[in-house]
Amino acid sequence: MANIKKKGTIGILTGGGDVPGLNPAIRAVTIRALREGFQVIGLRRGWEGIIDIQRDKSVDNSDCYTILTEQIVNKAGRTGGTFLHTSRMNPGRVKKADVPVHLSDKYDKEINDLTGEVIKNLEFLGIEYLIPIGGDDTLSFAVRLFKEGFKVIAIPKTMDNDVPGTDYCIGFSTCVTRTIQMTNTLRTTAGSHERILVMEVFGRYSGFTAMLPTMAGSANRCVIPEYKFDMEHLTELLVEDRNNNPSKYSVVLVSEGATFKGMDKMVLKSEEKDAYGHAKLGGIGTLVSEQIKTLTPKFNNGVKVNVINQSLGYLVRGGNPDAIDSIVPMAYGNLALDLILKGIHGRLVVLRNGRYDNAPIDVVVTDSKFIDIKKHYNTERLRPHFKSFEFQPLFIMTGSGIS
Repeated sequence: MANIKKKGTIGILTGGGDVPGLNPAIRAVTIRALREGFQVIGLRRGWEGIIDIQRDKSVDNSDCYTILTEQIVNKAGRTGGTFLHTSRMNPGRVKKADVPVHLSDKYDKEINDLTGEVIKNLEFLGIEYLIPIGGDDTLSFAVRLFKEGFKVIAIPKTMDNDVPGTDYCIGFSTCVTRTIQMTNTLRTTAGSHERILVMEVFGRYSGFTAMLPTMAGSANRCVIPEYKFDMEHLTELLVEDRNNNPSKYSVVLVSEGATFKGMDKMVLKSEEKDAYGHAKLGGIGTLVSEQIKTLTPKFNNGVKVNVINQSLGYLVRGGNPDAIDSIVPMAYGNLALDLILKGIHGRLVVLRNGRYDNAPIDVVVTDSKFIDIKKHYNTERLRPHFKSFEFQPLFIMTGSGIS
């Protein structure tokens, strides 16, 4: 490929689920990098695009990467999703069926480690610094690359807001905004039919996306992965909420990873697991809805209350970013370039205690980030609680826990 670099070449990729704010982050990195004299290569389909590259200058690898310009990123920068596309590929654990054809003779085990190929392919493209944007899964492989000696600056992204080391991950604010909007939209139907509204939201291991909208007044109760709740207790609270409401309805937000007493695991859509060992979640909202409907006569003078069950799913991750997910990605992209210009790598750009900062990249795999039940969740009322808002982070319970 033509080498037009001045200071060097920076690669950027997006991995895992799409969220609003990815394109603004790509734009921020690209514009700043170009103005500082770097070339920028956008790697397509996350880690998958890198392992698909063939190190042969006569081969057309344009499906795997693109040279980024201001014109390209400005067009996409105001939109949702990721124009570079994404995948859940883990190069350290590639199934035999997913190994690229040109590497199939070399890697024929059931599970293969293609980390070496990734590094060689990045070097083939002339990339000296890599900026991956992703959640803890995508960034866990970024940690692996850093430990192998490659220069990496990571940007945290996930609607669940559960990447350790940072108070904020790209996509979270838009997710919360949409959840509030859609919950308020469905109130009219719940009220018209005097029902209990059950809404399933994202949140595999942490309940931030259920807690924040509930705190904002969109729901009466929420159940989260960090606390195994009692189904009868939840039903009793919701019936009470409904009967105390002049419009005769109540609302509960259910994290997709939540479980109630008597369950031995989270509800799965399928037993098939992705490259990072995660099965696809989904269905707890339906299960909770059925249980509530069955239990309501016990707490409602023998009268059954009907339930509206709605999974928000991809509706909260599609479309354009809100204000915060337009501004924070811009800052994160520039923070990444600040580090590169100083010759610093192996860092995660973060928001911490209301300030932009950076942390060691390996915090992604050495720590965890959950709701502090004792501090933020009332297990009797099944909703958020706070003693004081003074000196709390913007989103209250989303602090990184890293000093």
